[in-house]
Amino acid sequence: MSRQTAVTLALILVCSAAAVAQFGQGRSRYTSPAASSSVQVAGKKISVDYYAPSMHGRKIMGELVPFGVVWCTGANIATKITTEAPLRMGDLDLPKGEYSIWTLPGEKEWTLIVNKETGQFHLNYNARLDFGRTKMNLKTLAAPVETFRIDLRADGGNKGTLALVWEKTEASIPFTVR
Repeated sequence: MSRQTAVTLALILVCSAAAVAQFGQGRSRYTSPAASSSVQVAGKKISVDYYAPSMHGRKIMGELVPFGVVWCTGANIATKITTEAPLRMGDLDLPKGEYSIWTLPGEKEWTLIVNKETGQFHLNYNARLDFGRTKMNLKTLAAPVETFRIDLRADGGNKGTLALVWEKTEASIPFTVR
Protein backbone atom coordinates (compact mmCIF):
# COMPACT_ATOMS: atom_id res chain seq x y z
CA MET A 1 0.00 0.00 0.00
CA SER A 2 1.39 3.39 -0.97
CA ARG A 3 1.84 6.16 1.61
CA GLN A 4 -0.81 8.27 -0.16
CA THR A 5 -3.34 5.41 -0.01
CA ALA A 6 -2.58 4.85 3.70
CA VAL A 7 -3.05 8.56 4.44
CA THR A 8 -6.32 8.60 2.49
CA LEU A 9 -7.63 5.56 4.38
CA ALA A 10 -6.62 7.09 7.72
CA LEU A 11 -8.48 10.28 6.83
CA ILE A 12 -11.59 8.31 5.89
CA LEU A 13 -11.49 6.47 9.23
CA VAL A 14 -11.06 9.73 11.18
CA CYS A 15 -13.94 11.37 9.28
CA SER A 16 -16.14 8.30 9.77
CA ALA A 17 -15.40 8.25 13.51
CA ALA A 18 -16.22 11.97 13.72
CA ALA A 19 -19.49 11.42 11.87
CA VAL A 20 -20.51 8.61 14.23
CA ALA A 21 -19.59 10.77 17.24
CA GLN A 22 -21.54 13.73 15.87
CA PHE A 23 -24.62 11.92 14.55
CA GLY A 24 -24.72 8.78 16.68
CA GLN A 25 -24.67 5.13 15.76
CA GLY A 26 -27.49 4.30 13.35
CA ARG A 27 -28.79 7.86 13.22
CA SER A 28 -29.22 9.51 9.84
CA ARG A 29 -26.75 12.24 8.97
CA TYR A 30 -29.77 14.24 7.88
CA THR A 31 -31.33 16.03 10.81
CA SER A 32 -34.13 17.46 8.64
CA PRO A 33 -36.72 14.71 8.13
CA ALA A 34 -38.10 13.69 4.76
CA ALA A 35 -41.51 15.16 3.93
CA SER A 36 -43.89 15.19 1.01
CA SER A 37 -47.01 16.87 -0.23
CA SER A 38 -49.37 15.93 -3.04
CA VAL A 39 -52.61 17.06 -4.60
CA GLN A 40 -55.00 15.95 -7.34
CA VAL A 41 -55.93 18.78 -9.69
CA ALA A 42 -58.08 18.12 -12.75
CA GLY A 43 -57.56 14.39 -12.14
CA LYS A 44 -53.75 14.66 -12.28
CA LYS A 45 -51.35 14.16 -9.38
CA ILE A 46 -48.76 16.79 -8.52
CA SER A 47 -46.35 15.88 -5.72
CA VAL A 48 -43.35 17.36 -3.97
CA ASP A 49 -40.68 15.44 -2.03
CA TYR A 50 -38.38 17.46 0.23
CA TYR A 51 -36.55 17.59 3.55
CA ALA A 52 -38.10 19.80 6.24
CA PRO A 53 -35.68 21.80 8.41
CA SER A 54 -36.86 23.43 11.65
CA MET A 55 -36.12 26.82 13.18
CA HIS A 56 -34.65 25.54 16.48
CA GLY A 57 -34.55 29.14 17.77
CA ARG A 58 -32.65 30.43 14.73
CA LYS A 59 -33.51 33.45 12.58
CA ILE A 60 -34.40 31.95 9.20
CA MET A 61 -35.23 34.46 6.48
CA GLY A 62 -32.32 36.72 5.71
CA GLU A 63 -29.89 34.71 7.88
CA LEU A 64 -30.04 30.90 7.71
CA VAL A 65 -31.75 31.38 4.33
CA PRO A 66 -29.89 34.45 3.04
CA PHE A 67 -31.54 36.93 0.72
CA GLY A 68 -30.17 37.08 -2.82
CA VAL A 69 -28.68 33.56 -2.76
CA VAL A 70 -30.22 30.51 -4.45
CA TRP A 71 -31.71 28.21 -1.80
CA CYS A 72 -32.48 24.50 -2.24
CA THR A 73 -35.99 25.07 -0.82
CA GLY A 74 -35.57 22.63 2.03
CA ALA A 75 -32.51 20.67 3.13
CA ASN A 76 -30.28 17.69 2.35
CA ILE A 77 -31.34 16.70 -1.19
CA ALA A 78 -32.86 19.12 -3.70
CA THR A 79 -36.63 19.37 -3.51
CA LYS A 80 -38.33 17.37 -6.28
CA ILE A 81 -41.64 18.18 -7.94
CA THR A 82 -43.38 15.53 -10.04
CA THR A 83 -46.35 16.28 -12.26
CA GLU A 84 -48.51 13.84 -14.24
CA ALA A 85 -49.63 16.62 -16.56
CA PRO A 86 -48.18 19.75 -18.13
CA LEU A 87 -48.44 22.78 -15.82
CA ARG A 88 -48.53 26.51 -16.32
CA MET A 89 -46.65 27.71 -13.23
CA GLY A 90 -46.34 31.48 -13.10
CA ASP A 91 -44.69 32.39 -16.42
CA LEU A 92 -43.45 28.83 -17.08
CA ASP A 93 -45.03 26.13 -19.26
CA LEU A 94 -43.75 22.99 -17.58
CA PRO A 95 -44.07 19.63 -19.40
CA LYS A 96 -45.14 16.64 -17.28
CA GLY A 97 -42.21 15.01 -15.52
CA GLU A 98 -39.79 15.45 -12.61
CA TYR A 99 -37.84 18.59 -11.74
CA SER A 100 -36.01 20.09 -8.80
CA ILE A 101 -37.26 23.36 -7.41
CA TRP A 102 -35.03 26.05 -5.96
CA THR A 103 -35.79 29.57 -4.84
CA LEU A 104 -34.09 32.93 -4.88
CA PRO A 105 -35.44 34.57 -1.71
CA GLY A 106 -35.49 38.30 -1.24
CA GLU A 107 -36.76 40.61 1.44
CA LYS A 108 -39.62 41.82 -0.78
CA GLU A 109 -39.61 39.38 -3.71
CA TRP A 110 -38.98 35.66 -4.29
CA THR A 111 -38.25 33.79 -7.51
CA LEU A 112 -39.08 30.14 -8.12
CA ILE A 113 -36.43 28.27 -10.11
CA VAL A 114 -37.37 25.04 -11.89
CA ASN A 115 -34.34 22.91 -12.74
CA LYS A 116 -34.15 19.86 -15.03
CA GLU A 117 -31.81 17.92 -12.69
CA THR A 118 -33.17 15.91 -9.74
CA GLY A 119 -31.57 14.03 -6.84
CA GLN A 120 -28.61 16.35 -6.34
CA PHE A 121 -27.23 17.35 -2.94
CA HIS A 122 -28.68 20.63 -1.70
CA LEU A 123 -25.49 22.61 -2.37
CA ASN A 124 -25.07 21.33 -5.94
CA TYR A 125 -27.27 23.79 -7.83
CA ASN A 126 -26.41 23.97 -11.54
CA ALA A 127 -27.95 27.06 -13.19
CA ARG A 128 -27.09 25.70 -16.66
CA LEU A 129 -29.80 23.08 -16.11
CA ASP A 130 -32.54 25.58 -15.25
CA PHE A 131 -35.82 25.07 -17.05
CA GLY A 132 -36.81 28.60 -16.08
CA ARG A 133 -37.57 31.15 -13.39
CA THR A 134 -40.75 32.93 -12.36
CA LYS A 135 -41.82 35.37 -9.63
CA MET A 136 -43.66 34.19 -6.54
CA ASN A 137 -46.27 35.87 -4.36
CA LEU A 138 -45.03 36.79 -0.89
CA LYS A 139 -46.91 37.34 2.34
CA THR A 140 -46.08 37.67 6.02
CA LEU A 141 -47.76 35.18 8.37
CA ALA A 142 -49.29 36.26 11.68
CA ALA A 143 -47.59 33.45 13.65
CA PRO A 144 -44.25 31.73 13.05
CA VAL A 145 -44.11 28.23 11.55
CA GLU A 146 -41.40 26.13 13.27
CA THR A 147 -40.85 23.49 10.59
CA PHE A 148 -40.56 24.30 6.89
CA ARG A 149 -43.35 22.87 4.78
CA ILE A 150 -44.50 22.85 1.21
CA ASP A 151 -48.24 22.98 0.67
CA LEU A 152 -49.91 21.92 -2.56
CA ARG A 153 -53.49 23.20 -2.69
CA ALA A 154 -56.35 22.48 -5.08
CA ASP A 155 -58.08 25.77 -5.90
CA GLY A 156 -60.94 24.33 -7.98
CA GLY A 157 -61.17 23.20 -11.59
CA ASN A 158 -57.71 22.91 -13.10
CA LYS A 159 -56.09 25.43 -10.72
CA GLY A 160 -53.82 24.95 -7.73
CA THR A 161 -51.18 26.65 -5.59
CA LEU A 162 -47.67 25.69 -4.50
CA ALA A 163 -46.78 27.41 -1.20
CA LEU A 164 -43.51 27.45 0.73
CA VAL A 165 -44.15 28.16 4.41
CA TRP A 166 -41.53 28.81 7.10
CA GLU A 167 -40.93 31.21 9.94
CA LYS A 168 -43.31 34.11 9.19
CA THR A 169 -43.04 33.83 5.39
CA GLU A 170 -45.27 32.26 2.77
CA ALA A 171 -44.00 32.35 -0.82
CA SER A 172 -46.55 30.93 -3.24
CA ILE A 173 -47.24 30.52 -6.90
CA PRO A 174 -50.46 29.54 -8.67
CA PHE A 175 -50.42 26.78 -11.26
CA THR A 176 -52.83 25.51 -13.89
CA VAL A 177 -53.02 21.90 -15.08
CA ARG A 178 -53.01 21.96 -18.90
